[in-house]
Amino acid sequence: MKKFALFAMLAAGCVSAQTLDLTPEQQQMAATGNEFSFRFLQEIDRNEDGDWFVSPASLQFLLSVVLNGAQYATADEIAHTLGFEASQLDALNVYSRKMLETLPKLDPATKLVIGNAVFVNQLYPLNKKYKSQVEKYYHAEVRNLDFNDAEGSAGTINGWCNNQTNGLIPKILDKVEPTMFAYLLNALYFKGSWMYKFSKDLTEERPFYLESGEETRVRMMEKERKYAYGENELFQRICLPYGNGAYAMYVLLPKKGHTVAEVVASLDGASWNELRRHMYDGTKVNLWLPRFETKYHIKLNDILSDMGMPGSFKPGANFNTMSVNAGFLDFVQQDAIIKVDEEGSEAAAVTSAGMALATAVPDPPKVINFHCDHPFLYLITERSTGSVLFAGKYTGK
Repeated sequence: MKKFALFAMLAAGCVSAQTLDLTPEQQQMAATGNEFSFRFLQEIDRNEDGDWFVSPASLQFLLSVVLNGAQYATADEIAHTLGFEASQLDALNVYSRKMLETLPKLDPATKLVIGNAVFVNQLYPLNKKYKSQVEKYYHAEVRNLDFNDAEGSAGTINGWCNNQTNGLIPKILDKVEPTMFAYLLNALYFKGSWMYKFSKDLTEERPFYLESGEETRVRMMEKERKYAYGENELFQRICLPYGNGAYAMYVLLPKKGHTVAEVVASLDGASWNELRRHMYDGTKVNLWLPRFETKYHIKLNDILSDMGMPGSFKPGANFNTMSVNAGFLDFVQQDAIIKVDEEGSEAAAVTSAGMALATAVPDPPKVINFHCDHPFLYLITERSTGSVLFAGKYTGK
């Protein structure tokens, strides 16, 4: 095993922190995961004008659990959407377990909880091999429920979400459908305190300029100190570390005349690595950052179809590795929330998929002004790999 430190302290920006021990193959998987993340963010931003907040990592875990139940063309589509070959499933499972078990331990001062679950219609059993795989590699909780008790089963599923997200996401379903084979879920919860906290005494209402040119007022936090900072012709960027520095929020602020859409469109795995490498620690910055809370819900069927897996949502999809009773994906959706204040950030996401029954019917060194007084992009990441746990757009609306 080799210490996976893609970049030196200057490259990572900010401070030295514990990093992930990954094999060369797993390093490549982390890079592939970043490529998926930015393709996903580009699709989200194309479909949303206002604030949005999502978890690429949660979606990747959920799709990996789904992939374990797929065969043939269906498996190929899902794997290619994630950026892998279906033949790499065993390696992907080992990598996923490594991330599940290691990420929460990188920073004792930062709380990260990752959970997976499969709730199955008790009338239709899972294949034993699939159950064993998702329990072994994804620590998935597998439970049989009476889907004819629509509200009771929904209550069990919602209770799991509530517990996994520390109460941030208490409900994702009103009821379950008896025509469903299973509900598959991933939950991701993050709570981190800023390494350099903001003083509440400096927080005050300041103007915020919408992309339309209109002016509104927001509660703006302020801090002046040395940060890891960089910029290009399109945007400024800053690294705001949490806890011991293993996790950080990167804020990407468009320059005058440019938009968040342009910033998102410019990002991919390679450019993300370059951006993180070319950040200069010790740059004195006068930072303004809104104090905000964003809740977001999105159905992902069309987005995932556009990204390469339309067959999974159609009758004829092959999920026979999961069960002969597993038909096709009726829906994939994500519910997410973030709260940002002077102390730090708290965020959670639940990505859920409904699997229909096979017989079901489908449905430079100076003071830099980094004033976040107009829409911006932000990402919460694991620093050594750049893996994007959460990402969002703040518009001030």
